[in-house]
Amino acid sequence: MGTDLPPGWQAVLEPVLATPEARRLGGWLRAESDAGKAIYPPEGSRLRALELTPPDDVKVVILGQDPYHGPGQAMGLSFSVPEGVPPPPSLRNIYKELAQDCGIAVPASGDLTAWARQGVLLLNNTLTVEAGQAGSHTGRGWDAITDACVAAVARRDQPAVFVLWGSHAQKKAARIGELAEPTRHLVIRSPHPSPLSAHRGFFGSKPFSRANEFLERSGRGPIDWAAVL
Repeated sequence: MGTDLPPGWQAVLEPVLATPEARRLGGWLRAESDAGKAIYPPEGSRLRALELTPPDDVKVVILGQDPYHGPGQAMGLSFSVPEGVPPPPSLRNIYKELAQDCGIAVPASGDLTAWARQGVLLLNNTLTVEAGQAGSHTGRGWDAITDACVAAVARRDQPAVFVLWGSHAQKKAARIGELAEPTRHLVIRSPHPSPLSAHRGFFGSKPFSRANEFLERSGRGPIDWAAVL
């Protein structure tokens, strides 16, 4: 795990991956696979968010909970699906807010790789899931790994934006203020874009324009949110 990561992430994760908890996670995932259970995303894609967005390049962190659990959907980037796969409901709502916020036409593709390459860390809290079983790998050991990633960004001197949709993401990033000067980063909190909660304050929260305004004020340059793929 982690052999193809940029050096910056390797330095962050080496101590975590050496722990008994991480070794148990790896052994458990192998046992689940050997038992014939389908696990998403495929093994080579599980750290894709870190591979595409080195820590020095992170401008925005968008935290998800766990990967999509339908066949062919999960690709290692939170909220993203491969080209040709219809955008799931949460991503469709993200696109609706993007259109209202920035006047950007709703993309046909659900592949957010272009965001990741610009410095948007599309990180799930739990990086694997059993097919058809949402949340099935929660509490199995991924938290220590993804907590270390969030903390590493928060500790950096470079300003960044943390976009926290829903109580789960907000709880995970609760320590951001403890790890940096209070004004160094921008933290944007709103309900989750899920159809169950999007109308409770996600729509109209303007996360994309707010993120870009902060990045421009901080001298880091905006994200081209219209770029998809």
